[in-house]
Amino acid sequence: MSLACVFPGQGSQSIGMLRALGDAYPEVRETFEEASDALGFDLWALAQDGPEEDLNRTENTQPAMLAAGVAVWRVWQGAGGTQPAVMAGHSLGEYTALVCAGALAYADAVRLVAERGRLMQGAVAPGEGAMAAILGLDDAQVQDVCARAAEGGVVEAVNFNSPGQVVIAGDTAAVDRAVALASQTGARRSVKLPVSVPSHCRLMAPAAEQLARHLADVAVSLPGVPVIHNVDAATRDTPDGIRSALADQLQRPVRWVDSVRRMAADGVSVVAELGPGKVLTGLNKRIEKGLDVICVQDPDSLQQALERAGA
Repeated sequence: MSLACVFPGQGSQSIGMLRALGDAYPEVRETFEEASDALGFDLWALAQDGPEEDLNRTENTQPAMLAAGVAVWRVWQGAGGTQPAVMAGHSLGEYTALVCAGALAYADAVRLVAERGRLMQGAVAPGEGAMAAILGLDDAQVQDVCARAAEGGVVEAVNFNSPGQVVIAGDTAAVDRAVALASQTGARRSVKLPVSVPSHCRLMAPAAEQLARHLADVAVSLPGVPVIHNVDAATRDTPDGIRSALADQLQRPVRWVDSVRRMAADGVSVVAELGPGKVLTGLNKRIEKGLDVICVQDPDSLQQALERAGA
């Protein structure tokens, strides 16, 4: 049995997340308290009590999801969970993977992702950027739709989440045109996403440049567990390579399908999603049907995962 641990990104947050796990394992609250100290406000209170619109502001969502993933990882370790052969994270979750693998100090990463959120929010004026999910078309069809819908604007395929599920991002008008074209092309569903930032497209280039400057001042080590990066489903073997991959990730697509297939090709048989929700668990099952996919977010799922993944 070879295990991969993966960490979710934005969109998996919810009011009350990890409450049951936090009641059972003190590591959860302690992890959030460390993040609160780094940020200067009570992140656990925000995650438990809201208000929801504040939790969903990207500069708050990102450190909250980072803290949640690190907290579950610490619980997993404390419970004697199997050491993974590889790690990865979806978008923001890549930072969580790097913390858990020992490449980034936790407090540094908390401050870094909060700044990442502010930079992303500031890169595009409110209302001028959008994202949408396209279901039921293959990658080439989605890319063709984007090319036809651009009309001088920006709309790109940015999250290759699973076969037949691709997220697009760009200028609001171009995304709207692409949504309509996708439906005409035969998409099963084309729906705008409730986000304020068009992540992972070239509209994020100014934010990526600023993030690169911040990353230059952050200590980065080689991870103790290999981390597969979103931009190309490959690992990095230098600290500067990791920094570059993180900056590039803001303006380049998340290649989640390739990342999970890389794990399977390298011999991974079990993939555990550590953190709130089950988004990646659903995607992973569709990408590689032979994988044993599990999620860990409460005491019951932890026990089931320990039994299935070995402890």
